[in-house]
Amino acid sequence: MNSFANLMTQSPVFESVIRSAQIVAATEATTLITGETGTGKELMARALHEGSRRAGKPFVAINCSAIPEALAESEFFGHRKGAFTGAMEERAGHVRAADGGTLFLDEVGELPLSLQAKLLRFLESGEVQPVGESHSRRVDVRVVAATHRDLSTLVAEGRFRSDLYYRLQVVPIELPPLRERQGDINWLLERFIADFATRQSLPLPRLTVAAREVLMRHRWPGNVRELRNLAERLTVFHHGREVDVGHLPLEIRDRRDLKQPQMDGFVLPAEGIDFESLESQLLRQALQRANGNKSRAARLLGLTRDTFLYRLKKFSIG
Repeated sequence: MNSFANLMTQSPVFESVIRSAQIVAATEATTLITGETGTGKELMARALHEGSRRAGKPFVAINCSAIPEALAESEFFGHRKGAFTGAMEERAGHVRAADGGTLFLDEVGELPLSLQAKLLRFLESGEVQPVGESHSRRVDVRVVAATHRDLSTLVAEGRFRSDLYYRLQVVPIELPPLRERQGDINWLLERFIADFATRQSLPLPRLTVAAREVLMRHRWPGNVRELRNLAERLTVFHHGREVDVGHLPLEIRDRRDLKQPQMDGFVLPAEGIDFESLESQLLRQALQRANGNKSRAARLLGLTRDTFLYRLKKFSIG
């Protein structure tokens, strides 16, 4: 069984990411998955688990942004009975629950600093010390973390430990946003619609060419999750009927590229410009604004990551 089957794509960019992830899955390396909301970070984490020797063992997912700071240490590492007010029984904690398997730390950038130090200690030693106990316990866990935040920026702001950042991103996997996977938009939409229609025994809606063109221009801030929700909405409300532009959600059909009005006011000087010099400056400025993150810099310029990397190489920009 292909553990990566749920990560559907026809995009060469995403196919390359998946090939790299398949190599990573067979290792024990701590992995940091980055990407915008809705790009499939948990799906990737589960694929890494199912493609590893730990498949069939526990996969424990923790939403780090949903754990109150006061309870964080107990939630992660457990506690003994009576360790604090309200500790009526012993608790193993998420880390020990994942023993033998994979611990997935979703939105790891939201961890409070106090817990970051304890997480780093666990990553270095492989041992946990439940609250209220005087001795540590050995745990065999592979850690996969994910975030939509730029951790390097959080490090610079003093909100994330630099040592933990480098320990987590032993092997980084960056998931491209849907807008950089143009060939996937209509292809995935058709697959999602067919799936929902089959499950609900409904005839398929039919999208017009104009509607498809609007979808191709949409920026998809919610990425694949947003596309999947749209597919379900169209299937429920327009099954068996034609879907034109006017049937699409307002935020999709009326959205305008925010960069366009700024470009409308640009006037080419009478003496012309040095286009290559301008392009080189834009590349350098985008890299600086993105703190060296090439994927973010590419998005600032409206380029795919591959195109951006090609242009960097063209101008010998490191």
